[in-house]
Amino acid sequence: VQLQASGGGLVQTGGSLRLSCAASGFTLGAYAVGWFRQAPGKEREGLSCITSSGGSTYYADSVKGRFTISRDNAKSAVYLQMNSLKPEDTAVYVCHAAWWWQQYWDQGTLVTVSS
Repeated sequence: VQLQASGGGLVQTGGSLRLSCAASGFTLGAYAVGWFRQAPGKEREGLSCITSSGGSTYYADSVKGRFTISRDNAKSAVYLQMNSLKPEDTAVYVCHAAWWWQQYWDQGTLVTVSS
């Protein structure tokens, strides 16, 4: 049973990346999923989340209008499309799945935005 984020990398300012969060060993479609990030020396920041059905989403002010969360329950995956990236978006991005008392975290994927 695990959650795995991927898609991070090095991108220039203004560029785009698409992160994926894939589940194995459990049905991600039953879970609400959120994306967080943590930059060196900073606290973990909640960025976006999506309900199990995909009917509702939430975005932090820091990413609203630039990031889009979506999911494909048939593929047991959640995505974070990140556009207009800025150097301050540099961080380890982590996905989190929650259903009642059950929670899963992945190890994260590093996003580096060069100026």
